[in-house]
Formats: sequence, structure tokens, C-alpha cells
Amino acid sequence: MGVSRWGGLGCWGEDGEMQKTQSFRDLEVYKRLYQNMLLIADKVLPKLPAEERFGLIDQMRRASKAPLAIIAEGYAKKHYRRDWLRYINDAIGECNEMITHLSCCKDLYSKYLDINLIERLIADYDISGKQLFCLGKSWLSTSPPPSLTHYPPSPTP
Repeated sequence: MGVSRWGGLGCWGEDGEMQKTQSFRDLEVYKRLYQNMLLIADKVLPKLPAEERFGLIDQMRRASKAPLAIIAEGYAKKHYRRDWLRYINDAIGECNEMITHLSCCKDLYSKYLDINLIERLIADYDISGKQLFCLGKSWLSTSPPPSLTHYPPSPTP
């Protein structure tokens, strides 16, 4: 019962077969963003100059983790269309922020960094934003109609 390669009601496994999404950690976009966060923490942030410690480094540390937390929190509300889409859009915004920070790194600090890695990370965050867009779109086409996406009515006495 798969909908989207990006993780709608299911996601594609290593074997190419559709697998049901059991958790936000099953979403391909989450896995991609998590790997990017690890790379940034290990390979990018330590190489930036000390003067960026309270600027770009802090911003990138936060922004690389933010979409993960947003997806995790939003996934708990996935059955409430409007809430879920708000979280999806916020996560897209964080991906765009990381593209901006990485572009600054590339242009300002190329002598300290592996430019191929930075370009790959920029491309990955761009792909992640597109995956999130597709995830939101696939959820719209598979979630219940709007009348069923609100909290259930209070029981009658």
C-alpha cells in the first residue's frame, strides 16, 4: 500500500520493496537529514575558524538538527493534516536555511573545508526539501478528508 518513495504511507526498502512506515525514523528524508547532521558535526563545524564559534557554527549546529526534531514532532500529528503540513513546511524552511549556511561556508571559508563535501551537502539539503514537499503532497492525497483530520468530538452525555 505504498504511496511515495519519500515515505508517504510506506517507503522503499533496500530490496526495492515497499515497506510500511512504522516510525519517523523509517522516512528516507529523515535518514538523509540525520546522516547530513552527522557529517556537518564531524567534518564541517570543527574546521570553521574560531571567530565563527558564536555565529555560523552555532547556527549550523542548531539548523542541522532542527529538521530532524521537527519531523519527529510532526510525525506524531500526521493524522491531523493541517498540523502535519505545518511541520513539513517548517522542516523545508530549515533545509533552506542549511543551504544558505553551507553556501556561506563555501564562499567564505573554502580554504578550510572540503568543497566537494559542502556541495554534496547543499545538494542533499535541496533533495531533502523536495522529499519533504513530496511527502506532504503524498500525505494530502492519502490522508482522510478534512472533516476527519480534526480532534474527535467530545462524547455526548
